Amino acid sequence: MNPFPETWQTPDISRRSAIKLLGAGAVGGTLGYTRLAKPKPSLHQVDRLELPQTVGRNTSAVVVGGGLAGLATAYELSKRGVAVTLVERAPQLGGKIASWPIQVGDHELRMEHGFHGFFPQYYNLFSLVDELKAQDNFQSLNFYAVLYKNGYQPEAFYPSNAAFPWNIVDLAISSDNRLKWGINLANLKHLEVFREITSFRMPQTYERLDHLSVDEWGQGQFPQGLYDLYFLPFAKSSLNAPDVLSAGELMQFFHFYFFGNPEGLAFNGTCEDMGRCLVDPLSEAIEANGGRILTGVTVSQVNWAEDKIASLDYQMGNIAANPVPFWCDLNPLLSTETTDYYGAGDRLYVVNKNSDRAISLTCTHQGCSVNKEVAETGKGFICPCHGAAYDAQGKVLSGPAQENLAQFKVLKREPERIQLMAANPGNKTNAQAHSLTADYYIFAADIPGIKNLFALSQGDANPVVLTQVDQLQVADPFAVGRFWLDRDFEWEQSWFTSLSGYDLTDSITLYHKVQGDYAQWAEDTGGSVVELHAYCYKEKVFPTQQALLDTFRRELQEIVPELAGATILHQELVNQKNFAGFPPGSYPNRPTSATAVSNLMFAGDWVKMPFPCGLMERAISSGLLAANEILQREGAARRPLMSVNPEGVFKV
Repeated sequence: MNPFPETWQTPDISRRSAIKLLGAGAVGGTLGYTRLAKPKPSLHQVDRLELPQTVGRNTSAVVVGGGLAGLATAYELSKRGVAVTLVERAPQLGGKIASWPIQVGDHELRMEHGFHGFFPQYYNLFSLVDELKAQDNFQSLNFYAVLYKNGYQPEAFYPSNAAFPWNIVDLAISSDNRLKWGINLANLKHLEVFREITSFRMPQTYERLDHLSVDEWGQGQFPQGLYDLYFLPFAKSSLNAPDVLSAGELMQFFHFYFFGNPEGLAFNGTCEDMGRCLVDPLSEAIEANGGRILTGVTVSQVNWAEDKIASLDYQMGNIAANPVPFWCDLNPLLSTETTDYYGAGDRLYVVNKNSDRAISLTCTHQGCSVNKEVAETGKGFICPCHGAAYDAQGKVLSGPAQENLAQFKVLKREPERIQLMAANPGNKTNAQAHSLTADYYIFAADIPGIKNLFALSQGDANPVVLTQVDQLQVADPFAVGRFWLDRDFEWEQSWFTSLSGYDLTDSITLYHKVQGDYAQWAEDTGGSVVELHAYCYKEKVFPTQQALLDTFRRELQEIVPELAGATILHQELVNQKNFAGFPPGSYPNRPTSATAVSNLMFAGDWVKMPFPCGLMERAISSGLLAANEILQREGAARRPLMSVNPEGVFKV
């Protein structure tokens, strides 16, 4: 049996062909909510006319951001005859699914930003995988479990062809917790909850619920067991905490992953790291299509003229090597009377009061944030991940780091933020500015990156778009701790398991069971590799990376008691604060792929979407939407896009 999910090929099809592809259309969609037929994907942006597949004139585009959204945009445009240049600030492509080499003993492995599951309703993502002939890079993980610390038995989700309401029936039959759901349909509040979760519809659901947080919406009306068992763990897997997540957005999330999803919750993982399995095939295809990819590039200026982007200036090298100003927000949780901290996660900067110099706290070894501590030789900084030590000026005292902490000049101070610039930029050749001019520009960076691009504007940026970007918010931080241990252990749950009820940890992945290189390491050493995720932790509770690591290690022994006394041979920590936030009230002004600027498009998991999707599928779909905007304006055929049924069965 092929573990790769059955996906829809998306060749060049017209509206007539699309109707044939999906069979009876609306009738089939109705039958889909029975045991007799599996609902088929809904098609979007299908052209009414047969249009050429390539653009009819010399057309160029610059894509800023090499994550999934930017890669999808560049891929689609490059294969349609658009001359594409993709620029990425990091040394590697992939954004949130990037990977990079690390050394663990005698083994060279690759580290990532954390495990990602590929669900079968990721129709647009898997259509790209099909085209790239990369199916063998993925494997079925068979089932998906949720493990609760207290009060409930584990839940397991398997592949299914049963759509709502039959997936609920199947779950009720198989669940050991079915008597604890707490649903009382004689309770009017419970009926209101049932109506909302089964009647998702854009924009009506947002109009009713977007002004409320999930906590506010559920307070006093949500069946407690249902909330504890399903909504709380799955809401956090959206990477937004329930106290700051729009209830409307949660309904969209649940519709996409469960109530409107006919595929079941079992999913795929990559056979090796996601860089090799997905990012590399995409980037290789872009270059094979004639596209140009530049990594390690910092955009230094966005030039505006006549309410359009006229050009972009960039410099080679990362921020620490370039004289490019950037802003950082104050971190009040770490700041003291004498010292200010700016940024969060693994992008932290420290500045003494009234000083004109800042020190980056990003360890030059593997990128963890160092802690301000008293080292053996006096005050300084120590990395909690691998023990590198620096003095108070950021100079290396002991390895494994070989380079000093990066230094920055303080250019401007405001009450809640600071503008910095590299104090020791690279050589003059690399520091020289280069310019890019194109017919279209696609900004596909994360939210901090998008805000920084507009902060670099020269000339008058469009006020409507500027306001939309200014209102974007990031979610609470995300942390990943990966631990190499000197022993293996028995595990009855899925290789990736969601967790509920712990102070910090929201999931566990057994990497030595999932990826080939890690399985080989485990075979060679007799050990195991475990990754823990914290999806949206509160910085007040865990203000430093040392606190994160200490808690991850403690909770790992609670989750897997057999690891008590095990030796940690190696550890890696990834700590980001750049995932998209969806707070209450954010839906109306959230930007779409097409903007008020005629030659500017947006792509990213923060873009307002016209159909249900989430996480990686949202990033990919937004990139394809941005490409479609350009193709349509150039008179070429758009790529038909797919989604689960965009409306709930009991839509209101």
